[in-house]
Amino acid sequence: MNVLTPRNYAPASVSRYLLPSETQVISVRQHPVVLAKHFFITLGVLIVEVIISSQVSTQSAAQIAIWLPGIVALIWLGVAAVQWWVDWFAVTEKRFILTTGIITKKVAMMPLTRVTDMSYQRSAMGRVLGYGEFILESAGQDQALRSVPYLPYPEQMYRRVCLWIFPERIEDEEEAAEEAEDIATSS
Repeated sequence: MNVLTPRNYAPASVSRYLLPSETQVISVRQHPVVLAKHFFITLGVLIVEVIISSQVSTQSAAQIAIWLPGIVALIWLGVAAVQWWVDWFAVTEKRFILTTGIITKKVAMMPLTRVTDMSYQRSAMGRVLGYGEFILESAGQDQALRSVPYLPYPEQMYRRVCLWIFPERIEDEEEAAEEAEDIATSS
């Protein structure tokens, strides 16, 4: 099942950084679990406020002071949701790109030719909820893009990226499989 973005779709926050000769292969947002901490803290603040508010007179000026942290928590959750919405991880046939930021946009990238090792890891919670972390390594100094946490569908992404990084091995394996099939059918 293909759950990644189609090849002809690149979000605006990614497509503006693509070269004219570049086509995106994968574009995904981080898994929504990145919003869980914000959501549960906001929910906790609102529950506490409801409990405290029910103990105070509804005509009291203290109601404003009681609900102020809840309003701040909702704004905090809203900013986190917008941040999640505009952040994208993309893979083109030439490089990895991670765009982050609402007001100040940060674009980190690593050319596929510089990748010497790529792996992904999944915690127990990541296996249950369906996210993982990509770890990219290259020869030489530290890169702007080394780790991309909370990526959805990590196995599918890993396989697709490996197809782009090692296309000659896949072609060799396909040719070997076709030759083996030809030998099997001719005997």
